[in-house]
Amino acid sequence: MIRLATKEDGAAIAALVLVILKDMELPLLKEVPEATVLSILSQAVADPNYRYGYRRGLVYEVNGQVAGIAFGYPAEAEATIDQPLTTVLKAHGLSEELKLFDEQETLPDEWYLDSISVAENYRGLGIGSKLLTELPKLARKDGKKVIGLNVDAANPDARRLYERHGFKEVGQLTISAHLYDHMQKQLD
Repeated sequence: MIRLATKEDGAAIAALVLVILKDMELPLLKEVPEATVLSILSQAVADPNYRYGYRRGLVYEVNGQVAGIAFGYPAEAEATIDQPLTTVLKAHGLSEELKLFDEQETLPDEWYLDSISVAENYRGLGIGSKLLTELPKLARKDGKKVIGLNVDAANPDARRLYERHGFKEVGQLTISAHLYDHMQKQLD
């Protein structure tokens, strides 16, 4: 079942986001222990304005377990999307200057799919596809007619999934020293 994320999903969301952050090899992960990062992310989910805030995401639930997530936001929110993290960092005794992301990830006037992740024991069941199918509802709610995303150029399987869902490459970006293809899907 697909539903909107809730504050109570914080720990499960954090664990699935961490998978992505590790794949991206973010510098923060070299400075802060993994358990602390999980705690920070879990707490930050409670702020609806945060990048991974509960109001920005969908959850795919199987038998009461979070099996997959998808989070995104309108491009114009990118400038402020990580500000809520500073309060959580401070509460953990960390510098408010720490950041997950420094580079711009969005293109103008799109609804940006920041993260999609499926728990390892639920992969191969079509959960990612089902989450992608629901994204237009979030984009339209935010007044957007285009969904954008970045896919690691070294991940052809993910790229094929997005292409099957109507996404087309429109450019490339470098994020955390990795080359990403920026893809977009026009909504009807």
